[in-house]
Amino acid sequence: MGGEAGSAVALGGSEGGRVKSLGLVFQDEGKGCYASGETVAGHVLLEAAEPVALIALRLEALGRATTSWGPSAGSAAPASASEVEYLNLRLNLREAPAGDGILLLQPGKHEFPFSFQLPSELLVTSFSGKYGCIQYCVRAVLERPALPDQSVRRELQVIRHIDVNTPALLSPVLKTQEKMVGCWFFTSGPVSLSAKIERKGYCNGEAIPIYAEIENCSSRLVVPKAAIFQTQTYLAGGKTKTVRHMVANVRGNHIASGSTDTWNGKMLKIPPLPPSILDCCIIRVEYSLAVYIHIPGAKKLMLELPLVIGTVPYNGFASRNCSMASQFSVDMSWWALALPEQPEAPPDYTDVVSEEEVSRHSPPYPRPPSWEGEARCPPFACIQDFRLQPPPLYSEVDPHPSRLREAQSVSFIL
Repeated sequence: MGGEAGSAVALGGSEGGRVKSLGLVFQDEGKGCYASGETVAGHVLLEAAEPVALIALRLEALGRATTSWGPSAGSAAPASASEVEYLNLRLNLREAPAGDGILLLQPGKHEFPFSFQLPSELLVTSFSGKYGCIQYCVRAVLERPALPDQSVRRELQVIRHIDVNTPALLSPVLKTQEKMVGCWFFTSGPVSLSAKIERKGYCNGEAIPIYAEIENCSSRLVVPKAAIFQTQTYLAGGKTKTVRHMVANVRGNHIASGSTDTWNGKMLKIPPLPPSILDCCIIRVEYSLAVYIHIPGAKKLMLELPLVIGTVPYNGFASRNCSMASQFSVDMSWWALALPEQPEAPPDYTDVVSEEEVSRHSPPYPRPPSWEGEARCPPFACIQDFRLQPPPLYSEVDPHPSRLREAQSVSFIL
């Protein structure tokens, strides 16, 4: 099938000539997946042991989504099934002349190249699950007179790219929930949970930083956890089947009664997963990040954050800006401490010129008296007053020209 280097079938003898093998090879066997609008090319290989009569050799490219399941035990309801077609292309690689009706192939090996373009309409990603699948294939069909058709097929992996750099997938997701622990009048206190992820879209191999705050005001010892869930939804005959799997998880530390805990970017790595399938009317594959609290003797407190597994990794620029902006909006207290209330004028130009530069253009002067002694304060206190002040404005004209430089004469000896 799709993972093989080629596919071939051995054919027995017949009245129309014996065909030893019929094979199908893709031009780029190393290419894993094809997307909408791309070209699929390859060869059909036919080896004949004797002259072979045929009507046509055609190539078919097919793709469809199917769902089906039988009735449940003890139920008289009929089986449910549904199908949606996404691809149906047919090409004639060889065809008998209209007058003769038969084309004769001589004994030996024959190679028939083919090439076709996938439709520009977005195709749904290939997928195989418990109650249905989305499959594409390329099939070579040998049509012979007075004999059943003989064929060979190869599976074609198709992917619909999802770019996680879109604004909808770069937006952060935040949820908060609180739960009272206990029942009736025997409540022990609330457990509150807030969870956040920086963006909604991620790709395989990335690690999701999880930000969470847990407050345990109950009398129980609780444990925070996080997991990625895959939910498969199948529709057929007006009925729905759902399959849910945990594909990755991480665990935090125990939180005692009356304590709090914070996840400041706890990492959860995404394992190899098929991308999200959100555009098929009978099969959906969705993901979510669940952050939950395991409470002994009570139902867990869970927050589910929507997650989209894409195929085009984020470039980091827009996502980093969103992350920085969200952090600044949460905590701005440091800004008031960094700047003085009344901005001071920038330092004089001569104050920022190095001593080496001054000594190069002017005679040495005696060092001024100790500024620290006159000011009666340490230099570090004054340095703090200049924190984050802008540098002096740049100018082509020196605002403090050196008179000594103008007085110096320049002579040339010829």
